[in-house]
Amino acid sequence: MPEPLIFELSSEDRRGDSLPESDVPTIPVDDLIPQDDLRETLPGLPEVSEVDVVRHYTRLSTMNYHPDSAMYPLGSCTIKHNPKVNEDMASLPGFSRLHPFQPDDTCQGAIRLLYELSDYLANISGMDGITLQPAAGAHGELTGLMMIRAYHEHRGDVRKKVVIPDSAHGTNPASVSLVGYETIQIPTNSQGLVNADQLASVMDEEVAAFMLTNPNTLGLFESDIHRIAHIVHVAGALLYMDGANMNATLGLTRPGDMGFDVVHFNLHKTFSTPHGGGGPGAGPVGVKGELVNFFPTPLPALVDGEYLFQYDRPNSIGRVRSFAGSFGMMVRAYAYIRSNGPDGLRAVSENAILNANYIMRRLEKHFPRTVMGNGSHIETPIPNEIPCQHEFVASGTRFKEYGVKTLDIAKRLLDYGFYAPTIYFPLIVPEALMIEPTETESQESIDQFIEAMEAIANEAITTPELVKNAPHTTPVSRLDEARAAHPKTMNLRYRKYTN
Repeated sequence: MPEPLIFELSSEDRRGDSLPESDVPTIPVDDLIPQDDLRETLPGLPEVSEVDVVRHYTRLSTMNYHPDSAMYPLGSCTIKHNPKVNEDMASLPGFSRLHPFQPDDTCQGAIRLLYELSDYLANISGMDGITLQPAAGAHGELTGLMMIRAYHEHRGDVRKKVVIPDSAHGTNPASVSLVGYETIQIPTNSQGLVNADQLASVMDEEVAAFMLTNPNTLGLFESDIHRIAHIVHVAGALLYMDGANMNATLGLTRPGDMGFDVVHFNLHKTFSTPHGGGGPGAGPVGVKGELVNFFPTPLPALVDGEYLFQYDRPNSIGRVRSFAGSFGMMVRAYAYIRSNGPDGLRAVSENAILNANYIMRRLEKHFPRTVMGNGSHIETPIPNEIPCQHEFVASGTRFKEYGVKTLDIAKRLLDYGFYAPTIYFPLIVPEALMIEPTETESQESIDQFIEAMEAIANEAITTPELVKNAPHTTPVSRLDEARAAHPKTMNLRYRKYTN
């Protein structure tokens, strides 16, 4: 049944509390707030009982899909199971009740955790230093690019451009523009990898950096990474790694060993902290060599046996986040790293890669891997001998002759109890489906997902209208997405209409 709005459950004079009048003397509100700043009428809030509120929001919560209900094969934005022990650690009073302005000597444990987490991330990535301040991956990109700009300008080497591949996450060019650089895009080759010759042709003294995701957004490891790093460094530029796909590399390889100078992490992806609705997140940044001099302040440090925040860094780009970052996410990531240990982190990536390749091989006859390489609009298959890493991108173009699009397949998947993968990204794969199972899924849940995808593939051919009109079993049927995105048609405010 459709759930009514909380306003529609309202009944005049119904209350959610029943408390005796206070016998504590109070200061009249007029003495605290100027009369001009006081409301003349009460706000039009719903009048509901406590049980009404609890039942309403509980019913709404059961309508939401979440990782605790079933597999979440999103792709690009890794969503794995969040171990509940991490939540317990983050809720410890010594962490959850800290105040950002407490003196350092009253929160030694918290600063120690940040200091040790920085060290763990530096070792995992092969970097020389870490800042924990950025609030998420895109904010980490911005911070990293700000440090790259400061590095070049400090050397008296003003540069204007940043190179990215056409498979890059959309936040990459956005971050480049925010820092004031021009974006230069190069095409992916026919195997879904960086076209090194194209890269070499655009590298000149105006290029500040090359931004690269590795494994890339097609789920493929850039096997030519050492040549790429050489091309970039010979031109005097820096190599930036978008760490969104680091779930495939833990304990197997390190960005610093590949030749990267800067890398951002997504703690809410790789290290199993919650994503939230647009937040909370955490996007620490690691750097090599001289770039540590440009870190945002403050930095957690250990000086003469005492943990403290360091502020005196003359070449710092300045603060990019309040306090030390998303501290609760740091606690969760710290607990995840400590509970797994080096061998466990390596197993995380090995199992993620195994799960993704298992799905890819089972589904390839229905959803093959393809790419429009070298800037062409011709769809070519990715060679079968190239394995994927933690995710893969398949194409649904074979169903277009039946009038079925990838969007339809994604909507139909909801009827089978699975959240839809990322679709239509990257743009170099027509009718793209980006699938990532993560390491936390069992073979049984993966097999159920595969069976659902196989069933939908058959439906798309035999009963295409069933797929084109999906979903059929969700609380809300398919929305008119174009109309919903138009500002004149969106209605996000409740008005009580009366005759």
